[in-house]
Amino acid sequence: MFTGIIECLGSITHIDQEFSNYHFTIESIISNELKIDQSVAHDGVCLTVTRCDKKSHTVTAIKETLNKTSLSQWSIGDYINLERCMVMNGRLDGHIVQGHVDTTGKCISIKETEGSWLYTFQYSPEHNGLVISKGSITVNGTSLTVVDPKTGIFSVAIIPYTYEHTKFKFLKMGDSVNLEFDILGKYIQKNLSLIKE
Repeated sequence: MFTGIIECLGSITHIDQEFSNYHFTIESIISNELKIDQSVAHDGVCLTVTRCDKKSHTVTAIKETLNKTSLSQWSIGDYINLERCMVMNGRLDGHIVQGHVDTTGKCISIKETEGSWLYTFQYSPEHNGLVISKGSITVNGTSLTVVDPKTGIFSVAIIPYTYEHTKFKFLKMGDSVNLEFDILGKYIQKNLSLIKE
């Protein structure tokens, strides 16, 4: 379980393929604090640490994960958002995030708006009922508030702190992002669908 509050950026230093699996090695300032078997969100994708040392850690993505996220597009040198799992005796600063990506989206617009940035993303309209104005959404693991949603499109406003301390400063138009919709909205949608049956 995560909060969507990014701890730091990591840099991909190695990518090794083993059959259909990919092993990603990431350098970061939290790598030396990790332990094998820990869950860490990488651009919003919950992955298990399989190796770690003082400067880096390694995680494995299986074919299912690669097919449903943007991880198949990762390259050596790319920066990614990192967040360790939440501690249950602290404040929940973002929202409840599972690290289970629902779909990918595409960045279609970036506008600087006098000290902040407005990023607009396109996604499959089949998930439209889960994106509401002022609702929570996770973009590459970052907990954000939805702005001006339309069918298959939504925007998020990025403050300078978030811009500087997350992957948003590297994001370009056309880039693919990982999206996780609010878990509460998903449960409500599921229950409503059962009532209709």
